[in-house]
Amino acid sequence: MTKVLIVDDDPNINELVKLYFEADGFETISCLDGAKSIEIFKKEKPDILILDLMLPGMNGFDILREIRKNSDVPVIMLTARGDTLDQVVGLELGADDYVTKPFEPQELIARVKAILRRVNTEKKKPISTDDNRIVYPDFILDKNNYTLQIGDTIYSLPPKELELLYFLASNPNYVYNREQLLENIWGFDYYGESRTVDVHVKRLREKLDQSEHPAWNLVTVWSVGYKFEVYDQ
Repeated sequence: MTKVLIVDDDPNINELVKLYFEADGFETISCLDGAKSIEIFKKEKPDILILDLMLPGMNGFDILREIRKNSDVPVIMLTARGDTLDQVVGLELGADDYVTKPFEPQELIARVKAILRRVNTEKKKPISTDDNRIVYPDFILDKNNYTLQIGDTIYSLPPKELELLYFLASNPNYVYNREQLLENIWGFDYYGESRTVDVHVKRLREKLDQSEHPAWNLVTVWSVGYKFEVYDQ
């Protein structure tokens, strides 16, 4: 369940937003005090933060600055002021969106869902990729020197193992059957058995499974084939 932290010193707004989010299936946590919000944020680890600008104890800008030191959790800022400068400052500090009071709770929920869709999509893409290198959390696959780095461990991969893993990691969460993998990695004129793919996957797993990798995995889809699966973190 997606967790939302709502930080607003107006108890009526806080409760109203909370009710709407809960009715839409979100788990919600409320906070009325700016100074306490950082402690709650660190403890609860929400998926998204709804943050009022004008708060007792600590204003929204200062809270955002503190949070951005260690977290890239999405933040939507609320303000009763329509000052463009406030919006610019908030966005430059790392806010993902800005909503001016008064607002419709349904609009706020729609903005939250849009941001979460974008964030989840970005999480499932490589952190970076070019013609010779793919990077995920704790995963660096490099065609330049035929190496795979998982955490602090570096493996030298044979050409076909590297090409197979590179192909799958370039297309995360997409299932390929053995015939498709043979065609793409070994070529259309390959006359070997489809079990060749299984053997190479087994050898790759022997390396991959020596370290923890909660963000991704090389997955068997039974009776179909294989995929490089990337998980939400």
